[in-house]
Amino acid sequence: MKAITVATYNIHKGMSPLNRHVRLGDMASALESIDADVLFLQEVQGKNIERALQHASWPKLPQHHFLARRLDHKAAYGLNAAYEHGHHGNALLTRFPINTWCNRDISVNRFESRGLLHCQLTPAGWKRPVVTLCGHFNLLARDRRKQFLDLARYVRENVPEDAPLILAGDFNDWREEATDHLMDSLGLVEVFDQLFGRHARSFPARMPMLPLDRIYVRGLKPLGAEVLKGAPWSRLSDHLPLSASLVPV
Repeated sequence: MKAITVATYNIHKGMSPLNRHVRLGDMASALESIDADVLFLQEVQGKNIERALQHASWPKLPQHHFLARRLDHKAAYGLNAAYEHGHHGNALLTRFPINTWCNRDISVNRFESRGLLHCQLTPAGWKRPVVTLCGHFNLLARDRRKQFLDLARYVRENVPEDAPLILAGDFNDWREEATDHLMDSLGLVEVFDQLFGRHARSFPARMPMLPLDRIYVRGLKPLGAEVLKGAPWSRLSDHLPLSASLVPV
């Protein structure tokens, strides 16, 4: 069966690293160049009235629809944080049909609204559908540990053990604790750790030092993986994207 390419990217609400410039159009062009089959996106702005008034280049469409239209992909959006002037969340963009989707609230305090976007899709030519989970986790380690426990419970109860599974997103896991939690409880492997013996450094984009972003898989074999760095990525979001090529085991 043909390999699929996946990428995970915190798009920083379509803004430059210091929030001075709208970069969504440039992000769309850069994402077009990598031609990923499935994109796991975090900090996707569904609506922001204030920035729409401040920036003439702010798109009229929600960011997931704007990117999906540019890339000719289908889109699912999970609203995580809502406020008076808008909302943002996670999104999954893919060239494959999205069979089902739902959004799970994984917030553990009232200060950080976080979510897990759960989709099922069927890559062209594959015999089985793939479960995809796009997540954005808390800043504090004690909060993330609670979220990892909840995530493990959710997967055990809602994802068949033999289903191919991809979990990707912004883990904010500079302590590198997530892999032990997820390997032990769910049998997941992180693609960069498996291929290169260490997690990819993806933050901050201009001088990446911290391994915050991850791609975990189960029932799939990583053929290759890459941190997308340098121009133009370093001047777009504050995170760098990660990409991986995967085939069924």
